[in-house]
Amino acid sequence: MPTNNESSADVEQWFWDQATNLWPAALGSLSLRRSPCIREHCEACLKGEKHPSHVLYLRMKGRRFTIYIPDELVPEVQRSLDNGRELQELLYQTAMRYTKALKHERTAKIQTVKK
Repeated sequence: MPTNNESSADVEQWFWDQATNLWPAALGSLSLRRSPCIREHCEACLKGEKHPSHVLYLRMKGRRFTIYIPDELVPEVQRSLDNGRELQELLYQTAMRYTKALKHERTAKIQTVKK
């Protein structure tokens, strides 16, 4: 729990303690999609069935990308996305705590100079 007199160094230590187990971390969206294949006479496609596959959707420099994810890698990719969301939340918390710490340090410095 943060205190009102937490230092920026305290916040840094807290951040690293919290982030230690958040690797691998990624942002994006994992989705199961169903689509036809490219084979001309695929029985499944001719019956109207589509082939399932997992894809990772992500954005880089404003552009949307999709990456095919083999079934055996889905659990690890999902874990990285879960960690990425936790890390993102941790960064929001860090922003608040670090800013408060900087303000506290500035106030303490000003009060020291006035004495």
